Amino acid sequence: MRRLLQHPLAKPALFALALLPLALLVAGVLQRTLGANPAEALIRSLGDWTLRFLCLTLAVTPLRQWTGLTALARFRRMLGLYTAFYAALHFTAYALFDMGLDWGDIVRDVAKRPFILVGTAAFGLLLPLAATSFNRAIRALGAQRWQQLHRVVYAVAGLALLHFFWMRAGKNDFAEVAVYGVILGVVLGWRLLRAIWPRHLMKLGSQSAKG
Repeated sequence: MRRLLQHPLAKPALFALALLPLALLVAGVLQRTLGANPAEALIRSLGDWTLRFLCLTLAVTPLRQWTGLTALARFRRMLGLYTAFYAALHFTAYALFDMGLDWGDIVRDVAKRPFILVGTAAFGLLLPLAATSFNRAIRALGAQRWQQLHRVVYAVAGLALLHFFWMRAGKNDFAEVAVYGVILGVVLGWRLLRAIWPRHLMKLGSQSAKG
């Protein structure tokens, strides 16, 4: 597994794989296979993939610590950028297909509907994280300030999950919400416990990797 993760083609393969959901959605639009309301299907699918990439991004560090596969860290930045990419597509599709790019209507809709408000807030918080995800930004900000800024991703995760919950509440469908809630609860809970008892959990991670 270590050799596979460190292979020179691993990053290009992940880059292409992460574009596959978008390619399938574009194919669905062209072939008219997205159902009776393709605009809604496109908006919601892009939102789903944003949340999935966010979960994957946040899972990298715990998985690296649990498995000892340090090479996983190579993919965290790319996954984070894909999270922002799909979030931007999700918001753009909403603004275009739901609101006709009428920014006055968009502002009023954001203010009127709480689930749109929290989703927009999550997207807004995600933008500076994506903009500062490069080495030059880390050097400019300094490692400590950069880390403090990127802890905002926890707020993004909470707002994104709340956005998804409120969106599904209208149909009383919480199965997927529960799945994402458990995933985010585990990865964020691990980070919280690691901050409280770092030595103990690092020891546990080391033992898991050896086992």
